[in-house]
Amino acid sequence: MILTKRGAAKAASASIACSELSTPTKPLGPQLAMSSIKAVQTFGKKKTATAVAHAREGKGLIRINGSPIHLLQPEQLRFKVYEGILVAGEDSFQGIDIRVRVKGGGHTSQVYAIRQAIAKAVVAYYAKYYDAYSAMELKKKLVAYDRTLLIADPRRMEPKKFGGHGARARRQKSYR
Repeated sequence: MILTKRGAAKAASASIACSELSTPTKPLGPQLAMSSIKAVQTFGKKKTATAVAHAREGKGLIRINGSPIHLLQPEQLRFKVYEGILVAGEDSFQGIDIRVRVKGGGHTSQVYAIRQAIAKAVVAYYAKYYDAYSAMELKKKLVAYDRTLLIADPRRMEPKKFGGHGARARRQKSYR
């Protein structure tokens, strides 16, 4: 193979670039530390609202879109989120920090998505990092109280059709 000056320069620069890529420039310490953190990610859905919960070991803090759970608005729906926590028992949340991000839907749908994401996160955390028996007991408690804490509601809005005011309603018809 005959190399010209230009070809030799390209080959030399390619070998330098390859050797630069193969040597790590940053220490791998923090990346290894990140993998040792106990964490799970779950989601909850209601209509078009989606809540993603990140559960990891901590002090028992629960945050929704960056703010504490006791500041959740509207106040009447805040207790719907507390239901799963109270049914499971506050002691089961002591060593777990949960961070929830929710978007889409209205206030009520978001609250139902949040409560589902939190309940699923605790069950998944227990199943992964504790024993399977305690996870199953927790799951049984939650399902016995309210099935929608762990299982998504598949109902969706049916689109409106022409010839009426809604999806199925038709205009009134007169025979006389």
